[in-house]
Amino acid sequence: METPYTDHLTVDDYEQVYEPAEDTFLLLDALEADIPYIRKIKPLICLEIGSGSGVIVTALAKQLTETFCMASDINAHACRTTLRTAKRNGTHVDTINCNLLDCVREKCIDLLVFNPPYVVTTDDEMKNQSFAESQVSSNLVYSWAGGKYGRRVIDELLIRLDGILSTKGVLYLLALRENKPDKLISELYTLGFMAIKFLERRIPGEYLYVIKVTRK
Repeated sequence: METPYTDHLTVDDYEQVYEPAEDTFLLLDALEADIPYIRKIKPLICLEIGSGSGVIVTALAKQLTETFCMASDINAHACRTTLRTAKRNGTHVDTINCNLLDCVREKCIDLLVFNPPYVVTTDDEMKNQSFAESQVSSNLVYSWAGGKYGRRVIDELLIRLDGILSTKGVLYLLALRENKPDKLISELYTLGFMAIKFLERRIPGEYLYVIKVTRK
């Protein structure tokens, strides 16, 4: 799977959206490795939550030409940047400026991708965030602050996963070791899902996993 061009993005853009980094490229590698499976389920709708620069969803859109690809982001600038990235790479992605899955119809997503805010922070830092504040320039806290165990946003997704994923749906979720991935996998099982550590990688200062989630 080709890494999309990002030469259209500027320093000003990266002051407002998350710049592609090692976690981005690990997620890209996992999706590329599992493209045969993804093609096999023939996804009609793909959604990336928190698209940032738009690199991940653009790469998928170029590969899955029969799939409707869209992205949601709480950051309006990220939505605009994602549209520009898709256009720069000769494809199309729709974007939704919303929190997580607030504007998505029930049980319609066949391919769900999420590189969440996973950094361990205080819960107070999470409580002080709001949708209005997320629209402020240079407010990148939403792209990395994850609260206790870095799990607050991840746990919100888990609660809503059954209501959003289609019967054949698959989720690729990026997680940090501090997010307690084994416990995460166990919790997903109790919610009716099978989850595995599909790909993992040590990077400076972090150990990352891509967790693949399907229905039992």
